[in-house]
Amino acid sequence: GGPGSSRVFVVRRDQDIYIQTLRKLFNESHGIFVGLQRSEEELAGKSRKAQLVQVSKNYRSVIRACMEDMHQAAISARDPALHSQYSTQVSILSAMELIWNLCEILFVEAATAGPLLLRLLDWVRLHVCDVDNMVREVLSSENPSKHELFWNVVDVFVLQGRMDEARHLLSKEASANPMSVNMCKILDDLMKKMPVPSLGNTQTLTEMELKWQHWHEECQRYLQDGTFASSSHMESICKILVGDEDAILEKKELMTTWYHFLVTRLLYSHPTVKPMELRFYAQMDLFLGGESNPEPLDTILMAAFEFEMHQVIKECSIALSNWWFVAHLTDLLDHCKLLQSHNLYFGSNMREFLLLEYASGLFSHHSLWQLGVDYFDHCPEYGRVYLELHIERIPLNTEQKALKVLRICEQRQMHEQVRSICKIMAMKALRNNRLGSALSWSIRAKDAAFATLISDRFLKDYCERGCFSDLDLIDNLGPSMLLSDRLTFLGKYREFHRLYGEKRFSEAARLLLMLMTAHIAPCSFWMTLLTDALPLLEQKEVVFSSEQTYELMRCLEDLTAGKSDKQKIQDDVETMKVEMLRLALARNLARVIVKEGTLEGS
Repeated sequence: GGPGSSRVFVVRRDQDIYIQTLRKLFNESHGIFVGLQRSEEELAGKSRKAQLVQVSKNYRSVIRACMEDMHQAAISARDPALHSQYSTQVSILSAMELIWNLCEILFVEAATAGPLLLRLLDWVRLHVCDVDNMVREVLSSENPSKHELFWNVVDVFVLQGRMDEARHLLSKEASANPMSVNMCKILDDLMKKMPVPSLGNTQTLTEMELKWQHWHEECQRYLQDGTFASSSHMESICKILVGDEDAILEKKELMTTWYHFLVTRLLYSHPTVKPMELRFYAQMDLFLGGESNPEPLDTILMAAFEFEMHQVIKECSIALSNWWFVAHLTDLLDHCKLLQSHNLYFGSNMREFLLLEYASGLFSHHSLWQLGVDYFDHCPEYGRVYLELHIERIPLNTEQKALKVLRICEQRQMHEQVRSICKIMAMKALRNNRLGSALSWSIRAKDAAFATLISDRFLKDYCERGCFSDLDLIDNLGPSMLLSDRLTFLGKYREFHRLYGEKRFSEAARLLLMLMTAHIAPCSFWMTLLTDALPLLEQKEVVFSSEQTYELMRCLEDLTAGKSDKQKIQDDVETMKVEMLRLALARNLARVIVKEGTLEGS
């Protein structure tokens, strides 16, 4: 910026994922995507094609549902900025469905000559809704044939190939105007007899073309005979029926789009058009003229009509504000075996590249990242690498979230990430003085050094408070205690306390002595262990044998011998403990010698 400017820009990878109303689009399409990856690849021919067409329709239904939700949100939004945002999203979703539907017809279903035109007519009727209000207004009036927009509505029905509705309106004109009865009857008859391609195999293309040719000639005869000369409206409709390009272009305002013009033109001039011939008829300039530049949507649809799939994907990537559309469409086309040959220069194919981009965007969201995992799973080349990199960046705000991430990593044998997550959570728990949780995470991470550190903290706490915290965890360490020597000592020392509490003094004594003689206990803890031996030495029944008592004496002497004179002078309490221990050990030795001597004598 210029001098004095101080702005902070928050940059987000994929802004659309933060729009609440688009959550339905991401969540529901995820299920369709996963289902497609797991679907039966063995299905061949028509079964597989039908399956893929159904998947495509499922995607479109999600887009439409999301669009309706967004439309309702726009209506109820009181804030003008919010209303504008929702309205923009409705337009974008509408364009997405329009493009997807065309791709479904041309690429997924791969409609053949005949059914192709019927599919394109349905496509136009579904997406060109600007005239619906006008139709409702005319039909709801008392006398539709006298309404100023009556003939516009008839024209709309004819332009969209909705002959039954056009004939219904013509009957109203015939009833209201006796002078036009004959013309209405002839026009009605022409509309009724108009041949249309069948979806089944009931007729061949040749039969269809012959029927259409005869009908076309009949329309031209009536036109040349001047049958409709007294009614400019009916004459105009008859000209449309014979495919008069100028007559169709005169109704430009009613068609609103060049692709509506294309389908109408094909309906009345070339109804058996083959898919690969569409490029010759798709003439945007003829409809738009030189008055305006094509919009991105026009460019995308034109690329589809020209069967330039990669161009469609490229233009959509540039024009749309997120990767959802291109990622899912490309994946579907890839399953249709239409993109197999297209590899990108950096090693991945187009499907995987777009799925990786989309999933990476999902990972920047606090909850949608879970959907991203499945998308990475289905990218065989780079998916795992991306998942490993992204999963390490997920903020582990709660233990529940950490466990969720951990489960994902464990399911995929991502051992390095498992260790990393466990270490992070162990460190967090330790900072919050939650020693039990910290120890649990360090055991899960198999981190011996960290387990030793936390074990030391447990022992330190015990020395200060005289009791253990998190007894359940320590009591149930099981084989995990072998992770580190200090953890083993912690587990065994807690076992000593349990045996002592259960008055199993002989077992407790053996365990206590073993902890020192086997050097499992740290030297700094020996005085605590010897102090713990005092109550056992003072029991009415002799607990330690002479051999065990000598071992305890040796341990005590080793402990005191290792201290400097300065340390001995400074620590009066320690000196008192040592003297008490020596006295208790001497008394115990005297008692045990007498007891053992008596037993030998007897």
